[in-house]
Formats: sequence, structure tokens, C-alpha cells
Amino acid sequence: MSLAPVVGAPSEQAAAPRRVSRRRDGLAAYGFLAPSGIGFLVFTLGPIIGSLVIAFFNWPVIGERSFAGLDNFVRIFTNDPIFWRTVGNTLLFVVLYVPLNFLLALGLAVWISPRIRGRGLYRLLFFLPAVTPIVANALVWRLLVQPNGVFADIAATFGVEQFNPLGTEAGAMAIVVAMSLWQGFGYNMLVFSAGLDSIPEQLYEAAALDGANAWQRFWRITLPMLSPSIFFAAVMTLITAFQVFAQPYVLTGGGPGVGTTTMVMYLYQRGFQLFDLGTASAVATVLFAIIALITAVQFLGQRRWVHYD
Repeated sequence: MSLAPVVGAPSEQAAAPRRVSRRRDGLAAYGFLAPSGIGFLVFTLGPIIGSLVIAFFNWPVIGERSFAGLDNFVRIFTNDPIFWRTVGNTLLFVVLYVPLNFLLALGLAVWISPRIRGRGLYRLLFFLPAVTPIVANALVWRLLVQPNGVFADIAATFGVEQFNPLGTEAGAMAIVVAMSLWQGFGYNMLVFSAGLDSIPEQLYEAAALDGANAWQRFWRITLPMLSPSIFFAAVMTLITAFQVFAQPYVLTGGGPGVGTTTMVMYLYQRGFQLFDLGTASAVATVLFAIIALITAVQFLGQRRWVHYD
């Protein structure tokens, strides 16, 4: 009398091909990931580590290099007033740009809801500045706001003479923020718009039946359901805001004086104009620490307000 094989117990002959298949799938996955991983190591992680090392050296482009310890950091913190101005300028830009970006992007995303006609065209038009070269956009804005530009002609028709917003620190920073908003709000608008599309319409219908008005539905349904998109946009927008460079570099050159010089502009000047790579790397390390700290705080605080359900 022969015994039937136990049902569900795979034999060694059946398991071996599956192990080979899984191994091949793993090798294929590593192969596809290898170009991205190598690019990250060579162009991202490698330069970060290199910059951190150079920050502890006196590292001229040409000349003798020597170990400096913490001297570069002590110098920028205690004997470099321009560094603190650039920190203040960067923080001012972040405080102005990020909330305005969110208000504009979220407002337009709610406006081009699924009920509006031509929403695809609006999405394209609002997102178009985000994919155009930032230097080209900054050059166009510079032509518009210079003393003999289009804005000056418009101001002259209203009796405003000698219109030159780039001539004052407040006006120059306002132009940098305005140009950055025009350049960048479309990305967040698209993120928020996609998040709004994922909210079930039944939630709004149930809330309306319970007597909730439009404002209550926005606060009780839209914002909580949109919180993952808001969190993602907040992390990315803050990181890019602290790294602002092209807008003030092209529009104002960091002026007037150092009124719009940001931290990235300052490390560029120290490293590639004054050829002091040690100080430039110290500034870059401080900026990296600020961004890492703020990003860590955002990730730790997301548990209290981000809803993934």
C-alpha cells in the first residue's frame, strides 16, 4: 500500500527553482538600482563627506593646506558679521516664501477642483513656470523690475517716478520672494491637487447631510485628508527655500550691499570667488545641519498632525 504525498509540503526539487528565481530577481533589482546608487554615492554622499572634511582644514585652491580644527567654524560664528547677515537673509526668505507658497498653491488647488471646467489647462499653466529654467525666469524678472523696465513704465503712468525696487534691501528681498513664488508655487499646487483628487466625495456628502458648511468641511475633512501631501510639500519646500541661490544671484547679485545675500550665495563667494574652500565648507556644513535639524523636527512632529488613513 503506497502512501500519498503530504499536500502542501513542497519537495526539494520544487523549492530549488524558486530559490534560483528569487536570486535572479534580487540580482536584477540590484542591477536596476545600481546606476542610481552609484550616482548617489559619487555625486551626493561623496561631496557631502568631502565638504565636511574640508571644513576642518585651511584649504586654499592654490597653496599649502593645513589642518585647522574648529577654526573655520569659530571664525564664521565670532568674527564674520557677513555670515550672520546671510543667515538672517536666508531665514527671512524662508519665513516669507514658504507660507505664501502654501497659501497660493493650496488656494489654487482648491479652486481647480474636479468641478471646474478646463482644470487640466489650469494645471498646465500654473505648473509651467516650475519646469522652465530658473535662470531664464530670473533674467526676465530682472528686465521687468529694472529702473527702465516694464514695471517702471507702469509705475510712471500712476505718477511714481524713479521706480527701482532693487535699490533698497526691502524691495530687493520682496522681488526675490515674488519671483520665487511665481517660479515654485506650481509644484506644490500640483501636489495638493493630486491629494484633493484622492479624497472620497462621500465624506463631503455625509458632512453636508449633517449640516456642515463649506468652511467646516474644509477644516474637518479637506485639511486632515490632505495632511500627507502638506507634509511632503513642507519638507521639500523648506529644503529648497534654505538652498535659495539662483534668484538673488541673478536678480540682485546679493545686493544692495549684502541685503539679499543668502547662505548658499555666501559659501559660493567664499569658495569660488575668494577661493577659501575651508570657510565655504564650514558654511555649507552649518547649512546642512540647519536643514537636517528642521527636517528631523518635521518627521518627529508628523505623528501629531499627519493622517495616513
